[in-house]
Amino acid sequence: MIGSTYEFIKDGNGKTKEFPLFVKRSAFTDDSVMSIALADALMGISEVTEDTVKKAVIESMQRWGRKYPNAGYGGNFYGWILDPNPQPYGSWGNGSAMRVSPVGWLYDTLEQTREVARWTAEVSHDHSEGINGAESIASAIFMARTGASKDEIRDYIETEFGYDLSRTCDEIRPGYTFNESCQDTVPQAITAFLESEDFEDVIRTAVSLAGDCDTLTCIAGSMAEAFYGVPDELKEECKKRLTDEMVEVVERFGSV
Repeated sequence: MIGSTYEFIKDGNGKTKEFPLFVKRSAFTDDSVMSIALADALMGISEVTEDTVKKAVIESMQRWGRKYPNAGYGGNFYGWILDPNPQPYGSWGNGSAMRVSPVGWLYDTLEQTREVARWTAEVSHDHSEGINGAESIASAIFMARTGASKDEIRDYIETEFGYDLSRTCDEIRPGYTFNESCQDTVPQAITAFLESEDFEDVIRTAVSLAGDCDTLTCIAGSMAEAFYGVPDELKEECKKRLTDEMVEVVERFGSV
């Protein structure tokens, strides 16, 4: 929501961390809808298998996507939402990473977390980069919520997924532009999380990079929530901008 108002402005918000978090135009986006769809799907599964996960995720993402058709989906993915027989289409887009956050909270082992993250990506984003994006962010969330340090998270992500996390946000920011790929969104979002001091600072840092601001903040914020928690005032501001049925899923997920 916070990044959405800066997404299509040249250089985002001027590439600064000083900006209002919420403005009149702040609203939920496709990132919000698909994260809620994934949470809704995964909470309804009694037996976690590849078939049950993929079936539930496809049904839920299509149902929520059709209910909120104007949330800002990419063209190929919106076609997938409407397709009566949806198939993966080789995407390496960052949609697989921006929707995966529920996976990082629901499972007891890192191995299962990665497995389910992979399945949620493969229904549409079955390119290796799309799968890497989903698995890496779910892994970071799992590690953050189970007490891993930022150094441990960084080392694991670099070793397992091959992302270069050596550049700082100050080094990334000047030349960074709008990019919807996992390979040029996920490392930047992880870096914003690793560098920052608290939840709000993660969000401000991600937006300051410009680019695909709503998705950068969605991905970075998902890790920040697991590491820092989310301030109550920000939760309430977000809930004001969701529909009642969205809030119901968010609150149900929080009680799992």
